Amino acid sequence: MRRAREQQTLTGLTVHDIAEEGKGVARSEDLVVFIEKAIPGDVVDATVYKKKKNFAEAKIAHLITPSPERVEPFCSHFGVCGGCKWQHMDYGAQLKYKQKSVLDALQRLAGLDVSHAEAILPSVQDKYYRNKLEYTFSNKRWLTSQDDIIEDERELNALGFHVPLRFDKILKIDHCYLQADPSNDLRNSIAAFAIENNISFYDLRAHEGALRNLVIRTSSTGELMVIVIFAYPEEGQVELVMEFVKAQFLQITSLLYIINQKKNDTFSDQEVLLYNGKAYIEEEMEGLRFRIGPKSFYQTNSLQAYELYKITRDFADLKGDELVYDLYTGTGTIANFVAKMAKKVVGVEYVPDAIIDAKINSEVNGINNTVFYAGDMKDILNNDFINHNGKPDVIITDPPRAGMHPEVVERLMEMEADKIVYVSCNAATQARDLIRLKEKYDLVRIKPVDMFPHTQHVENVVLLKLKK
Repeated sequence: MRRAREQQTLTGLTVHDIAEEGKGVARSEDLVVFIEKAIPGDVVDATVYKKKKNFAEAKIAHLITPSPERVEPFCSHFGVCGGCKWQHMDYGAQLKYKQKSVLDALQRLAGLDVSHAEAILPSVQDKYYRNKLEYTFSNKRWLTSQDDIIEDERELNALGFHVPLRFDKILKIDHCYLQADPSNDLRNSIAAFAIENNISFYDLRAHEGALRNLVIRTSSTGELMVIVIFAYPEEGQVELVMEFVKAQFLQITSLLYIINQKKNDTFSDQEVLLYNGKAYIEEEMEGLRFRIGPKSFYQTNSLQAYELYKITRDFADLKGDELVYDLYTGTGTIANFVAKMAKKVVGVEYVPDAIIDAKINSEVNGINNTVFYAGDMKDILNNDFINHNGKPDVIITDPPRAGMHPEVVERLMEMEADKIVYVSCNAATQARDLIRLKEKYDLVRIKPVDMFPHTQHVENVVLLKLKK
């Protein structure tokens, strides 16, 4: 029989920094120690659960001296739920470390001068700021030490979030501080109704059960979208659930459902069926209306998205006669937002459905100086495309976390637009792309933006100007 490895406890560690994934950083002689739920200023004893040659991962065994920046988490699910990992840190401190992480990446990875960086913009709201949440139904609830003995297997049903590193275990959520009312009431009411009516929750291992996911989308206009996703419902169960939701929550303006029997939860390739109301909800920004369908991407912090787009527009400093390329345009939100300040905006996005939304958003807002193309960025941005649409004066790019494909960066180098505004949700990949771009461009402005309070995630906007 293999003997359990004895766990090592490191004593009296002072946490001096915080890592990208949100863990506290300390040193024990030559060993760098990443400590879960530790923040700079903490002095702790830490139990090591993973050790390599130069670093270790650990958990707090004893908090000797709490950091002055440590606060009491406001959510009862903190520490078990995978979200909001920085709840135990003062919000002002969160902003400080987010700013530091962005500037460290640009300076350390790309060798850029960041002395002129502007202060990070705090989120307008630090609770109830998300406009979209997706919950999972499961018949295998994650049991905590507080749980009573289970007498009825229906008590194992849960509607909530995945426990970190456990695809098959769902934490039952009582109250989530991420999305405003009626989000919590919707989730709890639907779960209770299903249990009362013996409607089965999904089994993520066996791939069976009726109810699979619940998506709730809200908007700043007060509209509300609810998508109930079923897997293998019995006869009459879809109608039963949907009628309950319709009757119980009259404020829903778009009620939809999906039958998803795939092995994964994604529904971008699934048919969405309208049960009641409209097939979309709308966001509003400076009088512009943006349609959001069940599959549409939209920044999940609506109020802060507006601030982010204003910064992007400010950095672009359009005079009215410029040709703008908006890369990774998504549903054309930025493209339509800046269109009135430009001569023409060309949006490019690899998701065809998003481009359909982008064209609709231009049409419903009476914007006629935008054109949109769907396809792989590195293939689309060729000489024929540029000859047809014109050489851009300004490029706005807002790629996914992976950053831009190297061939897309090369296309930007070839196009030599006067200005590039690069919006990023990952400063490390942004820095990687800037290593190449800095050969032709000067880094003029830097502005981090906090879109996701109580997490380690941060957006960053930079302005590049072509060297003369």
